[in-house]
Amino acid sequence: MKSILFSFSMVACTLLSAQTGGTLTLSFTQTPHTSFQGTKNVMAVWIESSTGTFVKTRARNAGGGTSDHLPVWAVKSGGSAGNCMTASCNTVGAITGATLNNFSSRNFSWDGTDASGNIVADGTYKITVESTWNHGSAATTTRSFTFVKGTASDVQTPTADANFTGIALAWNPAGVGVEDKTSDMIVSIQPNPSLNGVFNVEFNYAIRVSAMNLAGEEVYTEDVQMNEVSKTVNLSNLTSGVYFICVTNGTSMSKHKVVINK
Repeated sequence: MKSILFSFSMVACTLLSAQTGGTLTLSFTQTPHTSFQGTKNVMAVWIESSTGTFVKTRARNAGGGTSDHLPVWAVKSGGSAGNCMTASCNTVGAITGATLNNFSSRNFSWDGTDASGNIVADGTYKITVESTWNHGSAATTTRSFTFVKGTASDVQTPTADANFTGIALAWNPAGVGVEDKTSDMIVSIQPNPSLNGVFNVEFNYAIRVSAMNLAGEEVYTEDVQMNEVSKTVNLSNLTSGVYFICVTNGTSMSKHKVVINK
C-alpha cells in the first residue's frame, strides 16, 4: 500500500510541476479618452498567478511626470504606489518606454517564463493591463484576462468594454499555432489572434502557402518564390473566426490554427 501511495504521489507531483513552453499573445485597441493630456496615456502590462502573485512585467510606458499613474502595477512589481519609475519596480525582460502619445492598437506577448527566465508551472494565470489617461481615479482602469497555461491552446475573444475593444488572447503551447514542425519544416505565425486578418508567416523552406476555413474550403493561396522565407497572408476580407494556414514544401505540409478577431 505504501508503494502504491508513493507512486501516486510521484505522478501527482510530476503533473503539478509540468512546465509547458509556449507563447501567450494579447491584442486590443484602446478607446480614446478626452482629457487635458489629449492623446497621452500611460500603461503597464504584467503576468500574475491566479491568486495575484506577480510573475513578470511585459510592458511599462510612463514618464517622470506620470510616475504616480500606475499604482497597481508599481506595488505588484515591488515598488510603491506613488512611483512607478523607481528601480525597485521589476521590469526584467519587459518593454519599457516613455508616455504613450496616442490611443491605438496594442500587442503584447509572454513566453511562459518568470522574471528569472524560468518557465513557470502550468496552471491558471492572468495578464493584467493598467491604463491611465489623466489624473485621478476616474481616469484609470485595470483589467485582467484569465487563461490556462498548459499543453492545450487557450484562445479567447474577451468582451469589449469602455476602455478596450477588439480584444484577442491566445495561449499556444510550443508546437501549436506559433511554431509547428513537420519533418524538417519550421514555421512561425504572428500575430495570432489577428485583429485585422493579416498574418506574417515565416518558414525555413516552402513552395506554397494557403489558408482554409473550418469547412475545408481554400480561401487563400500563394506560391513562394525562390529564396523567400516569409509571406504576408492577408485574410482581411474574411469574417472573424478560426482558420488554418498551411505551409507546403513539396513533400510535407505544416498546418496551423489561427484566429481573426476584428
